[in-house]
Amino acid sequence: MKNTGKLQGKTLFITGASRGIGKAIALKAARDGANVVIAAKTAEPHPKLPGTIYTAAEEIEKAGGKALPCIVDVRDERQVQLAVEAAVAKFGGIDILINNASAISKTGTLQTDMKRFDLMHNINTRGTFMVSKACLPYLLKSDNPHILILSPPLNMKPRLFSNHTAYTIAKYGMSMCVLGMAEEFRDQGVAVNALWPRTTIHTAAVDMLYGPEGALYSRKPEMMADAAYAIISRDSRKYSGNFFIDDEVLLDVGIKDLSNYACHPENQQTFKLAIFMDDQGGFAKL
Repeated sequence: MKNTGKLQGKTLFITGASRGIGKAIALKAARDGANVVIAAKTAEPHPKLPGTIYTAAEEIEKAGGKALPCIVDVRDERQVQLAVEAAVAKFGGIDILINNASAISKTGTLQTDMKRFDLMHNINTRGTFMVSKACLPYLLKSDNPHILILSPPLNMKPRLFSNHTAYTIAKYGMSMCVLGMAEEFRDQGVAVNALWPRTTIHTAAVDMLYGPEGALYSRKPEMMADAAYAIISRDSRKYSGNFFIDDEVLLDVGIKDLSNYACHPENQQTFKLAIFMDDQGGFAKL
């Protein structure tokens, strides 16, 4: 998907932007000349995971944007507030918030210890609510404000809970922020939407869940980045309260050939469906 320049000079605050989907969205916006606040925990290189807030900042600058790396644990209210204040001091405001940071544990009830339960809820639901709350005073001053939350459509089918009740509740908490905030701020022009992938996207989480073979049946983070770009480039007063799926967004903007997004082109017709798209671990012929 080609860049349109619509994000030129806009300021994006992206949680978890040091790698994966968050960084892909940051780089897509940077190619328009956007300002990007990288709000993530990784300041020092991780022994197993690539990238830090500083290496991400370098990539964003090289792509044509301006970057502000901030050490942010979305569980820490003080860190969030300081990062928001730093963003406003440097760039003059915040136009777009991407709530991307998330924790996952696909474990059953008896296998989910309370430390893991609390981690998921504090990062996913509480973190999304808190970062949104901190950014909203500045989003309300923007001429086209967007909050985009990477969370699934709300679906109350029991099978979507039964295999990992704790994780489902934590992710649906993010989706409920979309539902509530979209309506709460509709008249003030703040768009609040969700975006979720149809199939697995190759990230560190996919490697953790499925091992090296996960990439064989996954798509690149750039697919989610292009879909996110299409959403946040729209008129915020006309598109709010939606639970978007990545391939549907791209089809809507005229992208019918998704083959370039496949991690392994030889497997581009068979992908593993993302969690909440099919909780049985099935594959999609697309």
